[in-house]
Amino acid sequence: MAVNKFIDFLLLEKKYSQHTAVAYQRDIEMFQLFLTNEFSVSEVSDANYSQIRSWIVELVSANVTNRTINRKVSSLNSYYKFLLKIETIELNPLTKHKALKVSKKLQIPFSETEIASVLNGIDTDSFEGLRDKLIVELFYSTGMRRVELVNLQLSDVDISQRQVKVLGKRNKERFIPLLPNVIKTHRAYLDERSQLKLVKDSNALFLSLKGVKVYEKLVYRVITNYFDTVSSKVKKSPHILRHSFATHLLNNGADLNSVKELLGHSSLAATQVYTHNSVAELKKVYEKAHPRTLS
Repeated sequence: MAVNKFIDFLLLEKKYSQHTAVAYQRDIEMFQLFLTNEFSVSEVSDANYSQIRSWIVELVSANVTNRTINRKVSSLNSYYKFLLKIETIELNPLTKHKALKVSKKLQIPFSETEIASVLNGIDTDSFEGLRDKLIVELFYSTGMRRVELVNLQLSDVDISQRQVKVLGKRNKERFIPLLPNVIKTHRAYLDERSQLKLVKDSNALFLSLKGVKVYEKLVYRVITNYFDTVSSKVKKSPHILRHSFATHLLNNGADLNSVKELLGHSSLAATQVYTHNSVAELKKVYEKAHPRTLS
């Protein structure tokens, strides 16, 4: 079946994760079911844009969010592009489709006080405590992504140069300076790491107690568990720490282009989302300090 070939293409050629490939497959199969039930069309490849629009309308009627609908249609669009590639179809019915409007979610960063409270509250008398503190410090002081942190190698940290090498999207390398407190925690963590009885993933920087490389869910849990104790914000995740890193730099006068390079963004447009919070901070300062607001 073409769908199975498509999933193999995503996994083997595009190097997508199993989780992502399954999500694509689920979206395509959902549309296939709709086609069969509503139009007695047995193949997704035979669908026209009018039928796809009917599916979108049904999803909207079922109160599915625009963001989710766009993701499902994107899965379908990728499938049609694959069918064009293997010459199963001659025209992609989604060529002129415009995505539904999605309201931008304003991510609320952690405050400097919240981050300081977490770092001061981590018990560093154990391997896991030191590891967790280094994870929090690296996220906040470098702004790296969760997958970038998980994949760090021991050799990526250069103490002599006080920097860490990060492998970002599309295998693009960038170098980020390390603060003295991060270097201090890193050294203490390595001392504890060397005491582990069994190390299976010897090149990985971050390990579990079992000596294997940490995984993304574990890192996510580390962040949420610690920040649950100090923050009432609904969203707590490694990405919010990345967001906090960028926002706090901008609030303190950092240049937008410099923040862009540190974050590993390919364009300024991706970085500018972080300026919203900076503007909010500037408004507070303005309202408190401008003479006209004091009268």
